[in-house]
Amino acid sequence: MISAAWPEAALAQQPPAPQQQFQQSAEWGKLPKMILERQFAGPLQDTVIQRLRDPVDGTICYLYLPISAPHSPTTATGFVQYGPNTIGSINCVPTPPAAPAARRQ
Repeated sequence: MISAAWPEAALAQQPPAPQQQFQQSAEWGKLPKMILERQFAGPLQDTVIQRLRDPVDGTICYLYLPISAPHSPTTATGFVQYGPNTIGSINCVPTPPAAPAARRQ
């Protein structure tokens, strides 16, 4: 095996370790949440589209994802790993400015 002859080559082929932004899963639970406004059936079986709103600035996001996504058991750090698969996609648009009130004539 090449890695036995050249251990540096084996190390170079390994993916970089994921960077962890939070030390414990409890910190993730403290993050603010977007508001789920609506949920729609996705274009493919067992997928959904969720409409989310940012409670601070009103930005609207549409999240497309499968209903079920396999993941690892909870790790020692309190997180799960979803692996290399994409579990969803998201598109966001800012809230349009409010229309001016109609004038009385």
